[in-house]
Amino acid sequence: MITWNAEKQFFHLHNQQVSYVLSLAHGRYLIHSYWGKHISTFSQADDYPKLDRSSFSPTPAGWPDRTFSLDTVLQEYPGHGAGDYREPAFEVRYEDGSQVSNLHYISHHIVAGKPPLDGLPATWVETPHAAETLRVTLEDPLTHLQVELSYTVFRDLPVITRSARITNGGKTPLRLLRALSCSVDFPDSDFEQIQFPGAWARERQLHRQILNPGITVLDSKRGASSTHQQPFIGLVRPETTEMQGEAWGLHLVYSGNFTARTEVDAFQQTRVLLGINPHGFGWALQPDASFQTPEAVLAWSDNGLNGLSHALHTLYRDNLVRGEHRHKVRPVLANNWESTYFDFNEEKLLRFADNAKVLGAELLMLDDGWFGERNDDTSSLGDWFVNRQKFPNGLRPLIDKVHQQGMQFGLWFEPEMISRRSELFARHPDWVLHAGQQPLSEGRNQYILDLGRPEVRDNILQQMSHFLDEHPIDYIKWDMNRNMTEVGSATAPAGQQQETAHRYILGLYALLEALTKRFPHILFECCAGGGGRFDPGMLFYMPQAWVSDNTDAASRVHIQYSTSMMYPPVTQCAHVSEVPNHQMGRSTSMVMRGAVAMSGNYGLMLDLMRSDSERDDAVRQQIAFYKQHRQLIQFGTFWRLVSPWENTDFAAWMFVSEDQQHALMMAFSLVSIASAPLRIVRLAGLDPAARYQLDDGPQSIGGDELMFRGIFIDPPLSRDYISRTWHLTRLP
Repeated sequence: MITWNAEKQFFHLHNQQVSYVLSLAHGRYLIHSYWGKHISTFSQADDYPKLDRSSFSPTPAGWPDRTFSLDTVLQEYPGHGAGDYREPAFEVRYEDGSQVSNLHYISHHIVAGKPPLDGLPATWVETPHAAETLRVTLEDPLTHLQVELSYTVFRDLPVITRSARITNGGKTPLRLLRALSCSVDFPDSDFEQIQFPGAWARERQLHRQILNPGITVLDSKRGASSTHQQPFIGLVRPETTEMQGEAWGLHLVYSGNFTARTEVDAFQQTRVLLGINPHGFGWALQPDASFQTPEAVLAWSDNGLNGLSHALHTLYRDNLVRGEHRHKVRPVLANNWESTYFDFNEEKLLRFADNAKVLGAELLMLDDGWFGERNDDTSSLGDWFVNRQKFPNGLRPLIDKVHQQGMQFGLWFEPEMISRRSELFARHPDWVLHAGQQPLSEGRNQYILDLGRPEVRDNILQQMSHFLDEHPIDYIKWDMNRNMTEVGSATAPAGQQQETAHRYILGLYALLEALTKRFPHILFECCAGGGGRFDPGMLFYMPQAWVSDNTDAASRVHIQYSTSMMYPPVTQCAHVSEVPNHQMGRSTSMVMRGAVAMSGNYGLMLDLMRSDSERDDAVRQQIAFYKQHRQLIQFGTFWRLVSPWENTDFAAWMFVSEDQQHALMMAFSLVSIASAPLRIVRLAGLDPAARYQLDDGPQSIGGDELMFRGIFIDPPLSRDYISRTWHLTRLP
């Protein structure tokens, strides 16, 4: 999958779907030549036109002519100060104050498989033949700064992963000011850019715009990947749609501050960079010390945005998520939060569990308020022991009774946080992130623990391990309800304070690694005030995530549609909740709420303490239907058919089994239109040579007809916030 042409001095990473080519200019500079559709034999690695771009694009020192400049040539990992005025992938300040780096090629080697990254989540392969990895070493001949670039190509996916390891090979300390994971230079700018901005309860809002000259920055400075941006950037050709056209996607396997940047230069070339945000970042590197960047996933498709999503979905399901839950169907859970909030006890929860069990739920999820002296959000974070006011006999009797009913039991934790009113804060007030004598900002009456300190995360690990050893928990919802302020550490010297945010993320990963290895049977769900840290880094430890605190079905159609651009349905948790909705105040039909929830991991956020026979009958039927098709929904191929971002009144998507024997299509009416035009929806992913039965329809229809002609939405969805689901079965 990786070939080195010694004569023409280029590397060709390829499989049957994609090619990625990098070459050496005069045996010195690592140049980007191509990334796109598979090419069987690449020949034009050294064809970048030799042009004199005037004195404003200088040539490297000692270069024999004026037709080569780092200011214009397409590069793989550009530096700063040696003639390239575009955005650099890395910046270094040396002990003498200089910041110029000039990397030259030194060596390379190719290895089977995919080595792990030290201390960081990354994609992986089960067998060495499933991938190959190229490692290219570059060095500044004056300062002896070394950069090892890693490229992995997967045998069966149009995906390349990249990372960089930066080593101080000199004799004096240096300071990293920027250390991005990847840079890709394109020879043109005929692109539109896709991003996913948002906010709390409005995560991942799809936005597509023309790529303009200059620099565009998408980032997070919040200490988490955040609700405000996804660590992803997409480039598509203007003609690209869901079903056709080229698309490139770059996604960072990281859960902290990030930056995704595009720069269109004076010659309409495009540079895309992705990595840790340099804002507020600095890293001291002693001689012989190294810094490892997070991994960047580079996916490509010539089958539109759905094709790009399919590559990412497969990669994340099979080569990012780990553990025994990776390919297991996920349970139907019932969460008590909107039924009880903080007001519960054993008797009330058992009644809740009884009612959930009758409906078909498989897991009782006990949310916030079970620990310490927690009766509201002003206390007890950090005190991970049972609230004896609510559970005088402890939590074990409740857990045992739920298990005796044949249900699993789950708990809410927020281990990264601490309340001022807590036993832990009374003992260790210096364990919070804080910057010298600056007063502490509060968010939701809580502070953030400094997980970069071993003693802090060891305390949390010890508390949780002690509790989990004594309580047979099946499921943990791991929450994080505020972002970082006063980012500093009590134990770090002045020269390392700017390492705090990244050391926090490394400490979080170390804590999660220890917990998930010690308790492999527990299914972990990531949550951060909703979808505030839904990123590939967290999926490495937790195979699913809470998409949004907003459970309104109409809002969720948009959020889940956008989320599916990157993440498969099995990673997305969605619940049926009450109406009027607690976040939006909107009333949507039970049918639509169920269809949206079962488009991910179906759960209940209903008030099961009150009796409602009509609602309960509908939920019981939904859960039975969902269980019947759960394998298809969670592990089938997901296709987006009609976008709610382009059609404000309507949306549609579908699931197709791997063998194309079964499919589900769901259509949603968002805003009804008087005297509405008829609507035909073209299906996708079926076998064009097969015939399919739609529900109990009177006739079979060919897969080609369903995909190329489509079906009428009949009868039309003529009211707001309703939906319909079709089940397709392939006929023998």
